[in-house]
Amino acid sequence: MIDDLIVEFDKALRTVFASAPTHRPMPGSDLPEAELTDTERRHAAALMRIDHCGEVCAQALYQGQALTSHDPAIRTSLRQAAWEETEHLNWTERRLAELGGRKSLLNPLCYAGSLAIGIVAGKLGDAWSLGFLAETERQVEAHLDSHLATLPENDRRSWAVLDQMKADEIQHAETAVNLGAHALPAPVKAAMRLSAKAMTTATYWV
Repeated sequence: MIDDLIVEFDKALRTVFASAPTHRPMPGSDLPEAELTDTERRHAAALMRIDHCGEVCAQALYQGQALTSHDPAIRTSLRQAAWEETEHLNWTERRLAELGGRKSLLNPLCYAGSLAIGIVAGKLGDAWSLGFLAETERQVEAHLDSHLATLPENDRRSWAVLDQMKADEIQHAETAVNLGAHALPAPVKAAMRLSAKAMTTATYWV
């Protein structure tokens, strides 16, 4: 038990404070850097800061759900998805640095909150936990669409990162459904959207 806690604490520290690893190359890394105005660069960096914080939250969510799942197949799927989210962490952090931005100061708080949500979701049973995961990924997909719509048109490097992230999130949602996810009640979905809105608004600036 103590060993497990140490491992999970190490994961938390690495997610929030260390540079994340990746097997896949960063999307768009072969594209030229766009000529952006100061306003466009600040906006693109703020969007990437939001996306980086979202990936911190995703790591915590998957970690909490994997801790409380009783099905080995589901735990394996969650860990595979978590690895892909780790790659997203790497890409968004690198793109954020390229744009001259910084990571959100709220990352530790967001990680802790998402870990707690993941644990609670897992305690409700695998079907509901997977339902929460599927809905989260659908909302992330919509959120990425909104960012793609407001990125500076010529910022193709940022576009490539977000476009690949979106494709991965769609796959994660489909995997959760295939594993037996329950559809969440409408009020729960609405509450998730409101909390996500609060997070994205705060991390745009902080």
